[in-house]
Amino acid sequence: MKSFRTFLMWLFIAVMDALLIWAIFLLFILANYGLGITITVFLVITNWAIFSKKGYPYRYTLPALFFLFILTIYPIYYTIETSFTNYGTGHLFTRTNAIDTLLIDPTYYFEPENPKTYDFKVFVKYNEQYQPTEDFLLLLYDQENMYLSEKPTTLEYDSRGNLIYAESELYLITNEEISINNNTYRIIRPTESLGTNGSSSIIAIEKNGEERYQYFYSPIDPLTSTNSAYYNSVLRQNYLKSLNLKLDDQNFRLSSSTIFRKFSESYRVYDTAVKVIVDGEREIYKTVVVNTLTNKELIERDSAFWDYNENGQLTRLIGYKDYVGGENFAKIINDPRISGPFFKILGWNFVYAGLSVLLTFILGLIFALVLNDPNLKGKVIYRTLLIIPWAIPAFISVLVWRNGFFNETYGIINRFILGNLGINPVRWLNDPFWAKVAILITNTWLGFPYMMTITLGALQSIPGELYEAAVIDGATRWKQFRQITFPLLMVAVVPLLVMSFAFNFNNFTLIYLLTGGGPAMPGTNTPAGSTDILISYVYKLAFEGSQGQDFGFASAISMIIFGIIAVFSYFNFRFSGSFEEVSR
Repeated sequence: MKSFRTFLMWLFIAVMDALLIWAIFLLFILANYGLGITITVFLVITNWAIFSKKGYPYRYTLPALFFLFILTIYPIYYTIETSFTNYGTGHLFTRTNAIDTLLIDPTYYFEPENPKTYDFKVFVKYNEQYQPTEDFLLLLYDQENMYLSEKPTTLEYDSRGNLIYAESELYLITNEEISINNNTYRIIRPTESLGTNGSSSIIAIEKNGEERYQYFYSPIDPLTSTNSAYYNSVLRQNYLKSLNLKLDDQNFRLSSSTIFRKFSESYRVYDTAVKVIVDGEREIYKTVVVNTLTNKELIERDSAFWDYNENGQLTRLIGYKDYVGGENFAKIINDPRISGPFFKILGWNFVYAGLSVLLTFILGLIFALVLNDPNLKGKVIYRTLLIIPWAIPAFISVLVWRNGFFNETYGIINRFILGNLGINPVRWLNDPFWAKVAILITNTWLGFPYMMTITLGALQSIPGELYEAAVIDGATRWKQFRQITFPLLMVAVVPLLVMSFAFNFNNFTLIYLLTGGGPAMPGTNTPAGSTDILISYVYKLAFEGSQGQDFGFASAISMIIFGIIAVFSYFNFRFSGSFEEVSR
């Protein structure tokens, strides 16, 4: 039994290694080097922990290490990498992907004047249940000639698995048959139509005298309209929509001008060429894109391809993701439209986090001092009531405050309290100052139970003998608090206050649900709001910007947030004495 368990263990390790190695190779093939390197490092550590005696203690941490590498280390690496690029709306693809789009996207094809067009018929092979399959032939024809094309074998897909390009050859049919790639195809007509020409009487095409492809669909034949659903959803979607048929030096595609009912002569607007750039004594070969109509090279600037339209105006075609160095960090300082709101948001972020900690701590300490009084009756009831804001999920409490208290028309504060006092309604969520006040009130409500709990625990740990000695010395209540309670309390809670500051510094939920970062900050070209903190500002830049998504700039600000939180974490360790504990 023991040997069987050992066998299963080694089998599991072998399968795990095989899967991880396969994933690593696949990631490198897809050019996802960052994740590939991350998994490689994890694989090395895993095998070291399994096969080395020194690594034995780390075996039990491997599941946690896996999630650490995938959910923490790799996102940090990816954020750092993205912060030095222009990744965002208009720059989502690599340069290679952008060139491929210019070459194969139907948007960048043109039809010459008086193009040659062909009607077409689709012939499919049926399975044993007499259901159509995706094995098909295309017959293109006009009044003079008929051409046959096999199912395309050259297929290119994007990263989502969508077909972007397919290619096949056209072959002229003579004497009712044609040989293609060592396969002989013969036209089948009904007996009464033998000896006739043209495509109208063709009922099937026979392959090598064995397999038959039955006439299935033609857009101009109403008798085959019942098959249009399968044609459009399967054959056209998976093959014909991006199919390029080659006949000598001519290319044919489904034509939008005929509502995709015919194949029309069609050519690329753009093609590639290799340009030699001399850099000193070195020759650098660079792939460039050329307009086939004007024979001019496309202009590359601002990480995008540009070309002149019919009116002679320079038009942006497509952008690509590119390395921009420290540009994202530099524009925080150099661009006044960005630096102005950024530093306002940064300042408010510190004020918001600092006041949140201060207000919650003061209120929590007051309640803790009251509850710590040995003469107080009904402590359990008071503690239960005061812990409610902490027990209710934060997002529910925030929405209650937003819609129940701070609603300018129906909110309790404006309608009942201020209204009965004859005071004008307060624009809680539309005035920058009052929106910040609303945030601090709500966060104080959410945070004081936590502060009350930790300070109450710290108060109860202070020896009673100290107070007895102070009373004998004639110390007043205030003096006891100032010289005994508060200093001993701070020793215990300062690390927690630092941690609370770091939490509030990134408290996205409150800002997003209560004010959405608003009201909007005037005079800026970024989606900055008067109550935004850095993390909500990053979210808007990445996902809600009116000018599109700017992941590169959002990642740069995320790096700044990471640095600030790292500094606070360092001081938190210093205050808590973790470094000293580790050193021992």
